[in-house]
Amino acid sequence: MDHKVLQAKSELLRRMSAADFERLRPHLESVFLELRSPLEIEGKKIEAVYFLESGIASVVAKTSGTAESEVGIIGFEGMTGSALIMGDDLASFDCYIQSTSEAIRMSASPFVEALEESPTLRPFLLRYVQYLHVQTSYTASINARHSLEVRLARWLLMCSDRTVGDRIMITHEFLSVMLGVRRPGVTVGLQTIESHGYIRARRGEITIRDRKGLVALARESYGPPELQYRRLVGDLGSKNPSRQDRPPT
Repeated sequence: MDHKVLQAKSELLRRMSAADFERLRPHLESVFLELRSPLEIEGKKIEAVYFLESGIASVVAKTSGTAESEVGIIGFEGMTGSALIMGDDLASFDCYIQSTSEAIRMSASPFVEALEESPTLRPFLLRYVQYLHVQTSYTASINARHSLEVRLARWLLMCSDRTVGDRIMITHEFLSVMLGVRRPGVTVGLQTIESHGYIRARRGEITIRDRKGLVALARESYGPPELQYRRLVGDLGSKNPSRQDRPPT
């Protein structure tokens, strides 16, 4: 697999050193991941890591019984398998696909071997893990302090950052799981945002019509983690370089 082929797809594979990519290259395989495909299962051994090229994966915590709430989101900017980078082999949370995705898969064993052999791979990937920690911590704080409309605006912006184009394929039911609220609340929240002209919501699909309006609605709930990604890894918006309304540096 040619390093250059991946330059516009996986940010981490694109940004790592050529030497580190060559260590990984023989073990990389392209896969297509269907909706709800499990990538990690809480408490279970991590069998593989995934560098997403398109689509979105959710890091999900079980809050009580069968109740779930999203604590993190991964797109083309990131990867699964953070525990392996930290020296553990068990998943702390569930992680599954929330929109069909293309990804580069690598089995856990050769990935861990590469981490141990390379003096630069783990330090580089730890910068991403630090960003993901900031993102998940910020999500917990936002969920506790802000209204559903603000949280929806933030979530839509985060998905937009990881999607080519303005359409996000998602159902109200799945949104309710991701935000840990009832489905009728999600419907009302989306209707409120739509009334401002910021989005157009249809069955299974949300189109962003006014991104700047969404940024204004999200207020301080959106931006700080994105700035940390830019500081630690690079520009989160590089897949959509024409957008001029990213969080300022």
